[in-house]
Amino acid sequence: MSDWAGLAWLVVLLAGNAFFVGGEFAVMSARRSQIEPLAEAGNKRARTALYAMERVSLMLACCQLGITVCSLLILNISEPALHHIVSGPLEHLGVPAEVADVSGFLTALVVVTFLHVVFGEMVPKNMSVSAADRAVLLLAPPLVFVSRVVKPVIATLNWSANHVLKLMGIEPKDEVSSTFTLDELQSIVAESTKEGTVADQTGLLSGALEFSAKRTADVMVPLHELVTLPEDVSPAEVEKAVARTGFSRFALTEDDGVLNGYLHIKDVLSIPGSRYNEPVPVTRVRSLANLRPEIEIDDALAAMQRTGSHLARVVDAGGRTLGVLFLEDVIEELVGEIRDTTQDRRQRRGDRVDFSEPPR
Repeated sequence: MSDWAGLAWLVVLLAGNAFFVGGEFAVMSARRSQIEPLAEAGNKRARTALYAMERVSLMLACCQLGITVCSLLILNISEPALHHIVSGPLEHLGVPAEVADVSGFLTALVVVTFLHVVFGEMVPKNMSVSAADRAVLLLAPPLVFVSRVVKPVIATLNWSANHVLKLMGIEPKDEVSSTFTLDELQSIVAESTKEGTVADQTGLLSGALEFSAKRTADVMVPLHELVTLPEDVSPAEVEKAVARTGFSRFALTEDDGVLNGYLHIKDVLSIPGSRYNEPVPVTRVRSLANLRPEIEIDDALAAMQRTGSHLARVVDAGGRTLGVLFLEDVIEELVGEIRDTTQDRRQRRGDRVDFSEPPR
């Protein structure tokens, strides 16, 4: 083979190396969420890309095989050709053969290394990482074709690699994980907000993620901070309590302090005036849901939705009541504090309400 043919092969092999490097990083970096809609719409390239992304282990074996073959051929074909092109003229100029040979070797080594690293590795890698979704649509179809041509070889290589991993106690995966932990999602939202790619001025996204990490005990109103009414409270006393606190719901307690339900202001509005100073009928009292303090707040919300209860009693393993969870407080953890003109949320969170004429 002539030296100039060797240089031509250098270009071809560099292109091949770049293709396999680009394909490897494209398959690893592409997001299923961007490819799946295209595949569902009938895009054949997208379907092939999904096929490759679901068989990452085989695709990596194919890419690594291609990179290795291209690199070895560059070393054995193109480097000697470039070496001879440089050393030959130096010898004709009178340079000693040993010096010309070393100079040609070093020149070929530097040039081939530079071209291989820059054009065969870094450029395709950065292009695939920067535009992974487009790169995988472009590179996946030919990569899948090559993988099918050399399937016996890459299947053997993949089988060998997987068994080595299993011996090391690592379970191989055929698909790149597309799920994230809560901490990872919080980091993604924070970084995206900082970069301006996601707008979260209201804090709804970050609040929803933090919401999932809270427990019932984190949101409940402790028993000693709770404004309650006695179980034999009258509609008139409920009206006074609403006027003085701004609250619309009150937990009811028995003589021994045990919570036995709650009342909403509208539960007493329909009671006739003639019975306005008599105890509220027990049929008007709403039941409290029971929750454990360690339950995640989203599960607590689901339980309150199922029972239709706006208040839930938080009880420990020993049956002791620790506090009350208000549906409004749960929602505020998700969407932020809800302010109105009749309620100061701090009253329920610790400031004691001063009853000059206590309803209890």
